[in-house]
Amino acid sequence: LSHSLQAKMSRPVQARRLEGIDKNIWVEFAKLAATYSKVNLGQGFPDFPVPDFLTEAFSRALSGGNHMLHQYTRAFGHPPLVKVLAQFFEKLLGRDLDPMTNVMVTVGAYQALFCCFQALVDEGDEVIIIEPFFDCYEPMVKMAGGTPVFVPLRPNPPKDGKLMSSADWQLDAAELASKFSERTKAIVLNSPNNPLGKVFSRGELGLIAELCVKHDVLCISDEVYEWLVYDGKQHIRMASLEGMWERTVTIGSAGKTFSATGWKVGWVVGPDRLLKHLRTVHQNSVYLCATIAQEAVAQGFQRELMLYGKPESYFVQLPKELQQKRDWLVQSLDGVGMKPIIPEGTYFLVADISQFKSDVPDVPNSDEPYDYRFTKWMVKNKGLAAIPLSTFYSEAHKNNYSNFIRFCFAKEEATLKAASDILQKWKQEKNS
Repeated sequence: LSHSLQAKMSRPVQARRLEGIDKNIWVEFAKLAATYSKVNLGQGFPDFPVPDFLTEAFSRALSGGNHMLHQYTRAFGHPPLVKVLAQFFEKLLGRDLDPMTNVMVTVGAYQALFCCFQALVDEGDEVIIIEPFFDCYEPMVKMAGGTPVFVPLRPNPPKDGKLMSSADWQLDAAELASKFSERTKAIVLNSPNNPLGKVFSRGELGLIAELCVKHDVLCISDEVYEWLVYDGKQHIRMASLEGMWERTVTIGSAGKTFSATGWKVGWVVGPDRLLKHLRTVHQNSVYLCATIAQEAVAQGFQRELMLYGKPESYFVQLPKELQQKRDWLVQSLDGVGMKPIIPEGTYFLVADISQFKSDVPDVPNSDEPYDYRFTKWMVKNKGLAAIPLSTFYSEAHKNNYSNFIRFCFAKEEATLKAASDILQKWKQEKNS
């Protein structure tokens, strides 16, 4: 017995595919925010209530007469939910959809992404990722054995001294084209983009679509913020462009659509020839998602289908409310000298912190990008949590974009006011 207790394992236990992807910014910064922050504008979740019609739907599902809602439902999506999603996306994409083969429900958009990379990317395949990018794309591509290839959006500041907009960050057409090769399997598109809030224009999407068709490349289109666009901008769906339905998987999220991020209900919409491979990954990982949450989301979509385009639709009301919150935070940040980049969509805005550099002590020989040190210092010393922008860049480009941090404005007025008070007080201390 004593011999077997002493026999330590000497062989490596970690799978090779996990090498170098063990660190996670959200784990680290959520812990810092929980420990130090008075106001958390870091992680992207609303602190205001979900709409009444959604909680009522959940209560009805929970306490109603249908006890089967407490049991397993169909693995690839609760039938009422996939049916209403198919009806909704038929309207948006202008094509007939089969709820059983063209829609799959996932544990949030996060698992949808995981299924895409696992199902479609092979050892040695290249996947083009536009920077800045939501940070899980890179490790998920690597876990699937793929090689991420990065192409940055480049800022073109307006000449008139106006505040920059997320529209001023653009792809260089020649640079983008140069990233496509016979090894390219897919490109990941995120519009509206987290962290910048950029809503890609029809021209920009057309350029990407043309390259996908020319090189026979798939598009993984992360459109979780599809309803959150501002200033009368329009969200254009990649799968609606010519030649793109057959090669595009579109990802959506009830978390962002109905302000219920903890429900973890997401979906993918696309052609059966792609989705059948995602179903294989799904059935061999999570198998299915919570039945009651799917039932409630289905009822939310049924309501929105009836009210589509009407003023009382949640999809019309929410962006109006968020646009006001965005404008309020833009004003607060601009007032204290943190230059915000006005986002066209999403929950987020990025701000330039160059004028605050002198506040944060320099750490000689630190290998951490400046914005990491700044955000850690800010949460510990000022009680305000944000996320460093360099998180959303590859190693090669991190330091080029380390003068920016990301704030989330999907918050109650009281939260935004408390953030503004911290910034005002900070500015007064700087000036005294």
